[in-house]
Amino acid sequence: MPEGWPGTEVGWGLAPYATGKGYGLEAASAAMDWAFDHLGWTQIIHIIDPNNKPSEALAASLGSINLGPTRMPEPLDVHTVNAWGQSVQDWRKRRGLIGRLR
Repeated sequence: MPEGWPGTEVGWGLAPYATGKGYGLEAASAAMDWAFDHLGWTQIIHIIDPNNKPSEALAASLGSINLGPTRMPEPLDVHTVNAWGQSVQDWRKRRGLIGRLR
C-alpha cells in the first residue's frame, strides 16, 4: 500500500476481450480471501472512477458497498474516485452464504 493510499485495496484490470466472463469476480474473490486469511487485513477497499460502471458492478457483486468519495495521494489526487469496500466480517458472512448455496 503506497504512502497516503486511502486503505488496503484489492483492485482489478481486465483486457476488453476478457470482460463479462466472470474472471474479474473469480480473481478478486481469491485475492480478497488471501488478503483476509493470510495478510490479516480487516478491511478491503476498491478505488473506482464513478464513471466505470462495470467496475462498480463487480464491486457490488463482491458484496462491497460504495463508501463515497475518497482521495488518492499526489499526483493521483486530481482524479475523482469512490471507495467501495467491506469488512472481513461481512466478507466471511457472505462467503459462508455462497458456500451453502452451491
